[in-house]
Amino acid sequence: MRKFVANHVENLPPSGIRKFFDVVATMSGIVSLGVGEPDFKTPEHVRKAAIDVLEEGKTRYTANLGLPALREKIAHYLERRFDLSYDPTNQIVCTIGASEAIDVALRTILEPGDEVLVIEPCYVSYKPSIILQHGVPVVVTTKVENDFKVTPEELESAITEKTKAVILPYPNNPTGATMGKEDLEKIAPVLTKHDLLVISDEIYAELTYGDADHVSIASVEGMYERTIVLNGFSKSFAMTGWRLGYAAGSVDLIKEMNKIHAYIVMSAPVVSQHGAIEALANDDVCDADIAIMREAYDERRKYLIGEFNRLGMTCFEPKGAFYVFPSIQKTGLGSEEFCEKLLFEGGVAVVPGNAFGDCGEGFIRISYAYSMDELKICIGKIEEFMKQLQG
Repeated sequence: MRKFVANHVENLPPSGIRKFFDVVATMSGIVSLGVGEPDFKTPEHVRKAAIDVLEEGKTRYTANLGLPALREKIAHYLERRFDLSYDPTNQIVCTIGASEAIDVALRTILEPGDEVLVIEPCYVSYKPSIILQHGVPVVVTTKVENDFKVTPEELESAITEKTKAVILPYPNNPTGATMGKEDLEKIAPVLTKHDLLVISDEIYAELTYGDADHVSIASVEGMYERTIVLNGFSKSFAMTGWRLGYAAGSVDLIKEMNKIHAYIVMSAPVVSQHGAIEALANDDVCDADIAIMREAYDERRKYLIGEFNRLGMTCFEPKGAFYVFPSIQKTGLGSEEFCEKLLFEGGVAVVPGNAFGDCGEGFIRISYAYSMDELKICIGKIEEFMKQLQG
């Protein structure tokens, strides 16, 4: 019988996270710290707005780019929070989560054989998305001693004549690393020198901790026209299942991205778009909704950093997202072996660090998008497990 599946699809490895949690799904009594999903409910006023839209029967397609009112709210939000100025009529497209925005951005720019720099450890979908567009992912490895920030030298060493773009994943999943204005200003000359496009995944932009707010590379001198900013409502507004994201960039790039978006999905879900309008309707309410979650995450972050360091699982201080990335190297176990033992012997599910790239070996990812009570239970179980390992 003829083989129907394309080779590049058949050869695509399954997600390291999904493979692990397929096993977890078959077990009972497991406590999980593996999923990167807020444990908060979507704010009540946002849920009510969506219910009202349903009851009014406003369930038709929208413009491909998204509802004009939503794009206006997004433009206002980006300028107010991140000093980014975009025309809502032609520089913003609303997508099915930030994941579709990543996919459409890559479909728009890649010719077969084009190389894209992927800064690891990173979100698991970047490399497969590049491969599915017949591009070539080129890994740039970051190091814990540099707080997992990418350096100009690391970028320069990976660039070839085929390099077309770089995916910049900060605040970072899985490490929680961030890059401040000075860090971004150091890498910008390398990107402009080689005429590279930046796909800046800023889905965790509002979840930063400490004194420094998030800075978008699009706000750095010389980077605005060569950056596609990706963001959405999943993490900051606890709207993961609403599947609503967006991309902002130059008129020419958004025009071509919207062309593809229109062919493959038509438009983002209309009910989700109305909910997002409500989420951004009032600046003070918007900021308060985010602050409630951010403050809770910050408390959990500090707790986990302290506990893992107490247990001898060295953990650098993440400044963004809602993950910690402690080292398990002192155990002598590989990341997958450690996670399997912790699952079967300790009853706790976490994600192996190498699911996010080879340089994640020797680490595990812990999500603190869980209640403090759940985190304390898991830390107790992990402490007992570590005592058993030490025998």
